[in-house]
Amino acid sequence: MALVTEITPLVGVTRACDVLGLARASYYRSGKPKKAGPRRPRPRPARALEPAEREQVLEVMHGERFVDTAPAEIYATLLEEGVRHCSVRTMYRILAAEGEVRERRNQLRHPVYAKPELLATGPNQVWSWDLTKLRAREKWSYYYLYVLLDIYSRYVVGWMLAHRESGELAAQLVEETCEKQGIDRGQLSIHADRGSAPKSKTLAQMFVDLGVTASHSRPHVSNDNPFSEAQFKTLKYQGDYPDRFGSYEHGLSYCRAFFPWYNTTHRHSGIAMLTPADVHHGRVAEVLAARQRTLDAAYQAHPERFVNGPSVVQELPEAVWINPPEDKSRTEVELH
Repeated sequence: MALVTEITPLVGVTRACDVLGLARASYYRSGKPKKAGPRRPRPRPARALEPAEREQVLEVMHGERFVDTAPAEIYATLLEEGVRHCSVRTMYRILAAEGEVRERRNQLRHPVYAKPELLATGPNQVWSWDLTKLRAREKWSYYYLYVLLDIYSRYVVGWMLAHRESGELAAQLVEETCEKQGIDRGQLSIHADRGSAPKSKTLAQMFVDLGVTASHSRPHVSNDNPFSEAQFKTLKYQGDYPDRFGSYEHGLSYCRAFFPWYNTTHRHSGIAMLTPADVHHGRVAEVLAARQRTLDAAYQAHPERFVNGPSVVQELPEAVWINPPEDKSRTEVELH
């Protein structure tokens, strides 16, 4: 509140509250003088239960019969037996007074999973992998496409089309791809979801053997593996992507054409409209320099068309994150 008060004369209440994430009503309320003296106790309603009746209701809810039952169920059960102590709302008030408005059943407590935070500042530091189903000709039949993707360059470093989902096949793909990319021990982290293949013991042992760090999405969280999901969307939204693949060979032929196009021709908005191959193989400076020369020549030919001055090419992001850490430091407001 003090910071809002301090900068309000310079930027106004609305902007100050928006920047600091504070509701204006809270700010105005904080400035009102508080009423002096203790609050008067609330008078006891004439319709309230007597203390003995409250104890009786509490005893019923604490009894072995209803200890794991919600007040609404207790109320309905007793009504059928010709008993009514009070309303359901009154039951909740009695429980609240005893500090018992919570889940009273003995339930399994799931562990708290840490949010995966992975940083890549260059190729072959963090890979994301997942598999997706390609529909086959027969109903309820699929081919399984495994894809390893470098999150920094968006380059598909390895892929496999198989007839089944298997940790052994995933381990084979990871091993062959690491060898092809020349991965050293301790160099690489691989992120995946929590499916049966990514969590298989065979793949986990392969990671240990290769010196690869494994990372997994949190359960029931849909955005912990965004790079693989985006790549699958690019695949399945192609104009020539078939509704069903007539055979395994059909699917293999399609993938053999798609992935070279994706790596060498497709320009990705997340990497300054470069191709994944340009970024993965270190051609960024050369390509951006050629773009800049073209822009400079266009400016020299017609400077009047560039009302904001010479154009500068979009740079490649220096770092790519899976779940960047939240900035918990105090928000600083720039005053102009």
